[in-house]
Amino acid sequence: MASELILRVVILFLIGMAVLAMFGKLRLPGQKKLQSHRCPNCGRFRIGKGQCPCRKGER
Repeated sequence: MASELILRVVILFLIGMAVLAMFGKLRLPGQKKLQSHRCPNCGRFRIGKGQCPCRKGER
């Protein structure tokens, strides 16, 4: 009886993890726009229209 309960809990956990993995692979609508606002050099987000601090030599 207890082993059946443990087996059900493990199966439900694995199904839940599979569902979360499927949602994790989804691409959100604004993902491409968000990636274009990163600095190609250092990968930090650029705020505003100016250059990234890594390009200015400040660091």
